Amino acid sequence: MAKKATKTRSATKTAPARKTARPAIAAKVAARASGAPAQAAGQAAAKAKTASLTSRQAAAKSKAASRTSRQAAGQTPGRSKAKAAPRTTPKAPRSGAGRHEISKADALRLYRDMLRIRTVDERMMTLQRQGRIGFYGACTGQEAAYLGAAIALEPTDWIFPALRESSAMLMRGFPLVPYLAQVFGNSLDETKGRQMPSHPASRSVNQVSWGSCIGTQLPQAVGAAWAAKLRGDRTVVLACMGDGATSSADFHTAMNFAGVFKVPVVFLCQNNHWAISVSSKGQTASETYAMKAQAYGFPGVKVDGNDARAVYAAAAEAIERARAGGGPTLIECETYRMGAHSSSDDPTRYRDQAEVDAWAKRDPIDRLFRELCADGSWSASDDEALRAELLTEVNAAIAEAEAGPDPEVETLFDDVFAELPWHLREQRAECIDSLAREKAGA
Repeated sequence: MAKKATKTRSATKTAPARKTARPAIAAKVAARASGAPAQAAGQAAAKAKTASLTSRQAAAKSKAASRTSRQAAGQTPGRSKAKAAPRTTPKAPRSGAGRHEISKADALRLYRDMLRIRTVDERMMTLQRQGRIGFYGACTGQEAAYLGAAIALEPTDWIFPALRESSAMLMRGFPLVPYLAQVFGNSLDETKGRQMPSHPASRSVNQVSWGSCIGTQLPQAVGAAWAAKLRGDRTVVLACMGDGATSSADFHTAMNFAGVFKVPVVFLCQNNHWAISVSSKGQTASETYAMKAQAYGFPGVKVDGNDARAVYAAAAEAIERARAGGGPTLIECETYRMGAHSSSDDPTRYRDQAEVDAWAKRDPIDRLFRELCADGSWSASDDEALRAELLTEVNAAIAEAEAGPDPEVETLFDDVFAELPWHLREQRAECIDSLAREKAGA
């Protein structure tokens, strides 16, 4: 009985009144209360019902619009606003656009240097085939991809090159004869014939020797940039690599340190589509090499590496940002290695000639020539005269460099210790004495 009484009391509780009566019912009640005819009451109710339906539809549309807006902003209903995902690859600057447009004077200087190294490469590859030098690594087709960046540097900045960036030394004022002497390995070479051919370096133009091992120059470049940051000077470091170096452990080490410590380094990746015989498709699953920078927390941009003006604009912007304390940038220059990887390589074994022919139509020197002619800075007659001048200059430099004597044997003991240890002093003296006796006996 107690349970039944409880149920009865519960059932007899008055339900709370609704806040707002249904519009149709309210209209009927109002019509009756005013004594209006039933037909009028029905019409009023219908109108109210239609108005209510329209109101609900408008509310639904508003809610849907709000949901769409939240989704576009990266939010979900009931959740706080999420941070926008970083852009994978920042938009590359347009060729010669904005305040980083190369000047006419620098464009002409750049063109001259591109044409000079093309001339050097053609002559040195001929010398290698004649047996006059042992090895050579040409950069034919890639001149804009690194010289366009190097010209944006200040003289106090440093370059850590790979195989195909060495001629930036010439652009920065290094003489042609000792540059070529390095390939011959004689006494006219500043490094005294100790390094492999096509590995020049000089402190006079702030260019470090490449170590030949792929990617090792990258953490070294980051270390130099870190030192510059600690000293508080204006130095920016250009760290060069080919697309194959992005698969090395040193690439990832360098990128991580550069991102964490925000050092003033610009990574320049020449994507020439072939790391010796490995194509880009076999090198990475990434859509671009530039997008790899995202994982390390700094910008990555991709530019047409055969467009000298575009390379300059991207490099100038990255260098400016690094110098101002904004940290590193990875620049991917898409270009093409027109010749062999080196004089020891035969590219016909792994790539189609049709691909080479297609890229030949995008030659960076031809492109810059047309642009300079279009703006009135250059002409066909100017070009003919320059090519003749450069060929004469290069041939004369080759003749002088090739005639240089071999390094003195005793220099083998130089440049390792600030002060030669006693045992090496003894060995050096013995070496000199032995050579003198041999010469006297001859």
